Parts: sequence; C-alpha cells; structure tokens
Amino acid sequence: MTISISKDTASPEDLLASFPKSLNVVVIGAQGGIGAAVTDALAAAPRVGRVLALSRRPGESSGKVETGAMDLEDPDSIGAAAELAEQMLGNVHLIFVASGILHQGAMQPEKSWRALDAENLARAFAVNATGPALVAARFAHLLPRDEKACFAAVSARVGSITDNGFGGWYAYRASKAALNQLIRTFAIELGRKHPLATALALHPGTTDTALSAPFQGNVPDGKLFTPAYSANRMLQVIDAAAPADSGKLIAWDGEVLPY
Repeated sequence: MTISISKDTASPEDLLASFPKSLNVVVIGAQGGIGAAVTDALAAAPRVGRVLALSRRPGESSGKVETGAMDLEDPDSIGAAAELAEQMLGNVHLIFVASGILHQGAMQPEKSWRALDAENLARAFAVNATGPALVAARFAHLLPRDEKACFAAVSARVGSITDNGFGGWYAYRASKAALNQLIRTFAIELGRKHPLATALALHPGTTDTALSAPFQGNVPDGKLFTPAYSANRMLQVIDAAAPADSGKLIAWDGEVLPY
C-alpha cells in the first residue's frame, strides 16, 4: 500500500498545499540534520505563516522562524515549550518531531544481546519514544479541530517488528517500535476530537546526517539522501495523507510500512 505523492521534490509553492493558508508549524529538533532541513523548507514555503523552531540549543530567529528551547529528555521543558507555542502561535497546524538518537559517545548500536546496557536503553527510549509522546500530550490541544492538521514524528523502517530480518540495534529498533505504537494509539484518540487531523510516523530513508554517518558504507548508490531531499519528501507525505492514514508508519516515497 502506498500514499500517492510525486516522484520529484515539490517546489516551495507546492508544499503543504492541502493545509490552510498561513499555517503555523512547530519543529522539534530544529538544529539537527533533518530538523534544520525541515525548518528551511517551511521557511521557504509561501503557505507557511510562522515556524517555531525548538531545540536544546536554539539558534537565531530570522524572518518567519522564531526559535526556542526544548529538551526531549526534560518533561518540564516540553511543557514550557507548549506554553510558548500557545502564546506565540495559538493554533498549530503541523507539529514535526525530528529528533532521534542512535549513537552518542559510549552509546552505540548493539550487534549482540551481550552489548545491552540499561542506561543506553533508557536513553534511547527517552529521546525516541517518551519525548515525542510527551510532545503529543502537551501540544495536542493546539491542533485546530475544524482544519487539516498533523502531528508527525521521524521514525525508522528498522522500527518495524515485521520487517526485522537482521537483528541487532536493540535499543534503536525497540524505541522506534515503541514510537510507532504510541503514534498509532495517539491517532485513535486524536481522531475522536480532531476529525481532520492525522498522526504519522515517518521513515525518512537513509539521510546524510550525523546519525547515519558511521553506517553509510553499505548504502546502495542513490539511496543516501540529502537532508533537504528527505525533508521535502516527508512534507509531501504529510500533505498527501488523509485521516484514514492516521497512525501509520509511512516512508519517504509514500510506502506504508508494516508495524
């Protein structure tokens, strides 16, 4: 099953054409590779009115982009960021969570169960699952009830339980699988109160960022995407998705992936 989107990147004028004009957007993880690319794409899109770009170390505000601080591992900062979004934007038509962790310092993807570590598992779940779930909980009331809206979070194909044929990467796989289930569950409740909204887990493809850098050696030619390309394709998926697609894990090309 696929969602129909263009085979090419969309022009800024065509991005999010199914959403209301002058839509408000919140991007979380806006200083990361994908998050920065999503923020840049939204800033260039005429249909977008204002963007609140949130990150642990926010950059400078510019044009339609306002910046703010938020740490996915700090529930209090998530609540404070939601209050900031409400004060600054009011309704928010798109909430895009671009943050994620695969490796950092001593935290590395496990090749065997012998490498499992409680602290690393907890960190992966905090960033990849718990944080986005709390964002959904704190920000959901800002989504309009009578206009198209979306909560989207970057997941990964390796979070699919059905598609796991290689093993390894325990913490990353499990935390992304948890994210997919959280979004599926959130989508059911969201649909009762916001019938025009969607909640989506998005697979960006292998993207040339710090997260994938140590693992790019085996990527087939043409399958390592620039952050700008991945961002554009995911925004196309968001634009094309209907309420019937809410709760699904969808790849950058529109393919609906198994849970």
